[in-house]
Amino acid sequence: QVQLVESGGGLVQAGGSLRLSCTTSGRTFRTSAMGWFRQAPGKDREFVSAIEWTTGAIYYADSVKGRFTVSKDNAKRTVYLQMNSLRPAKTAIYFCVRSSQSATPSRLPSGYNNWGPGTQVTVAS
Repeated sequence: QVQLVESGGGLVQAGGSLRLSCTTSGRTFRTSAMGWFRQAPGKDREFVSAIEWTTGAIYYADSVKGRFTVSKDNAKRTVYLQMNSLRPAKTAIYFCVRSSQSATPSRLPSGYNNWGPGTQVTVAS
């Protein structure tokens, strides 16, 4: 059993920054990648970023490149998402995800075995 818990969400002004953290527990020894999705009200979940657990290779959605930075701490079994220049249109719930399926992270929700409960990020205009 694997558990993921996000933290760091909240209310921020447009153009501001937030740093999300996600800590895992349980049987995580087969982790191949971790990452982040988000879901805005009335929309589908969309890929934000992912990082390969062994190699550290990083992947971003085009919409966040240059503004968001994903990183990890293997010893702490934690993944981070530094978000800068936040935009009001991107108010959403951010979900931490974990995959044990393949070395190359998927950009689809089905590519992840485990999801955190989500953390709300609200960007005020």
